[in-house]
Amino acid sequence: MTAIKICGITREQDALAAARCGANAVGFVFYAKSPRHVLPARAAELMQVLPPFVMSVGLFVDASAGEVTQTLSQSRVDLLQFHGDESAEFCRQFGMPYLKALRVRAGVDLLQYARDYHDAKALLLDAYVEGTHGGTGATFDWALIPKNLPLPVVLSGGLTAENVTAAIQAVRPWAVDVSSGVELTGSANKGIKDATKIAAFVTGVRNADV
Repeated sequence: MTAIKICGITREQDALAAARCGANAVGFVFYAKSPRHVLPARAAELMQVLPPFVMSVGLFVDASAGEVTQTLSQSRVDLLQFHGDESAEFCRQFGMPYLKALRVRAGVDLLQYARDYHDAKALLLDAYVEGTHGGTGATFDWALIPKNLPLPVVLSGGLTAENVTAAIQAVRPWAVDVSSGVELTGSANKGIKDATKIAAFVTGVRNADV
């Protein structure tokens, strides 16, 4: 069964909606330039409302080791997600399981990337959009993903209730990751999730698993 991560959580009701609809994980963005950014203390408050068996994921973009360590001292997430240009050595130094995100475009050697980050729990594959680090709502060509990739794939980038079934059937990822695709409509609503869209997204995932 395809696992589901709802990223960019900023409100208690959104964390609970994700959990109640069947999400396996929720993500907290520790990147100040993101409209979905939360402070570590706020993330810790949000984690308190999560029921058992729902994993918390902390997203970092080119943070220093000190910043990551300080964040973890205030909000102990279950899994790290590195979404910038972090080296494998950087990612593994914290002694915690991690995901390494990669923005996919033609010419990127995903097989070599998987070898470089061989101890990552998975590769999170997102759309490449110049000047951004995710959360854009853009998709990418799923045919660029090698069938023999040696790490589990977390598929991200422009997923919605309308396209997630086809995405899973095409890629067969271990998990899917959504943020903007389950938010209220409008640029002012980034980080504000829509419980109805979350439920529809989960239904789309389950339909692909039938």
